[in-house]
Amino acid sequence: MAVIQKYGKNYSPDLVCHKENHLPDKIGAPGSHKKWTEQNTSWSRPVARVWTVVLLLGTCLLYCARVAMPICAVSMAEQFKWSKRESGMVLGSFFWGYCFTQVFGGYVSDRVGGEKVLLLSAAAWGSMTAFTPILAHFCSQPILSMTLARFLMGLLQGVHYPSLASLCSQKVVESERGFLMSTVGSGSYLGTLVIGGAGSLMLDLYGWESVFYVSGLLSVMWAYCMWKYLLKGEGPIITLESLGNSGPQSKLSKRHWLRLLKQPAVCAVIVTHLCTASTFFTLLSWLPTFFKDTFPEAKGWVFNVIPWFVAIPSSLFSGCLSDHLISQGYDTASVRKLMQFFSMGVSSVFTLLLCGTTTFPWAVAFVSATMGLTTFSHSGVSVNVQDLAPSCAGALFGVMNTCGAFSGVLMVYFSGYLIEATGSWATVFALITTVNLLGLCTFLAFAEARRVDIESSKVRHHNIHI
Repeated sequence: MAVIQKYGKNYSPDLVCHKENHLPDKIGAPGSHKKWTEQNTSWSRPVARVWTVVLLLGTCLLYCARVAMPICAVSMAEQFKWSKRESGMVLGSFFWGYCFTQVFGGYVSDRVGGEKVLLLSAAAWGSMTAFTPILAHFCSQPILSMTLARFLMGLLQGVHYPSLASLCSQKVVESERGFLMSTVGSGSYLGTLVIGGAGSLMLDLYGWESVFYVSGLLSVMWAYCMWKYLLKGEGPIITLESLGNSGPQSKLSKRHWLRLLKQPAVCAVIVTHLCTASTFFTLLSWLPTFFKDTFPEAKGWVFNVIPWFVAIPSSLFSGCLSDHLISQGYDTASVRKLMQFFSMGVSSVFTLLLCGTTTFPWAVAFVSATMGLTTFSHSGVSVNVQDLAPSCAGALFGVMNTCGAFSGVLMVYFSGYLIEATGSWATVFALITTVNLLGLCTFLAFAEARRVDIESSKVRHHNIHI
């Protein structure tokens, strides 16, 4: 019944067949089912609630550390005499590292446990954040040290979300995964909101160095508390032997992946997510600089806080709206397209309004509307990947996120070049609108909600997990 309710009108008898025939003797060698059960005991509800709060706080701190550089970029550029192009290179270098560790993070987490990868990575990127001011001041070429530091930050933070997905799949029962992932995911907006407000005040009162010190040390403290009280002081040891052990997840064949990637709906999801991610990363990186350049007398906490106050309830509303429409019998694919239309289509209208001459309050209102509507993609393309390929949604999302991060690198840097070459922010907002419309048209034309990870002529029970 869970399968029927989940897929609604896209339900196929094949799905029930997969569910009913998912027997232990179909997976690996004898005893593997027992090993799976022993290694993946689900958390009790009280324990799951504690982990939900801890992981929410961890994701919040992840974004505090990530957004520290965009908030401080203007002050650092003034101190170190960076051009807009050099600032774009520093900001964009994060995504070069971020796009390389998505699949790797999931691979390691599946074999040694997502909690270990989360712990080690948080300790590492927290320390890197705290040492950033030291690297900037004591290196003879701050532009090089900051570019390298941001690249390493991207490498270390790239494993976070794949590790969360792996940990959730291993430790949380299916009926509670949605609550945990949606709650933890809201930590990204909360973190941006916190660093936007508190970080701007620290920047004005104590200098840009304080933003890095505080966010970095808090992240290290979070990792320590997680190790001390949740992992009970157990060492997060990752050995080559543990990496070599095959995880409980089935291995998808090369032929399966080639067939999957040839599906127009899958290609549409990848292209749309690429466009969504690149425009979001560009706005996240350059909006503080836009407000500082256009409204130099404006208080930083205003434009760094208000848009994220709008984004949090907007994200929750989009999820409730999409679930309600589907429960009322509307076609799933149509609902996904509607959510994506708000995310990329309607938001582009407010982005274009920033191109004209406007006052500070109107600029804040337009940016807030843009960021709020952008969150509707969580109920559009981000969920559509689960409609299309539930048997390999994590791996496919890793591919999507890698493409999105790579495009973010190029677009953040190219935006800096446009600003310097034209002297106008209108070119950047026009670029964002163009990319959004490209992704939206692709999604509206080719997106579907039926499963494409199974063959109607051949049932592969060992490749499907529901």
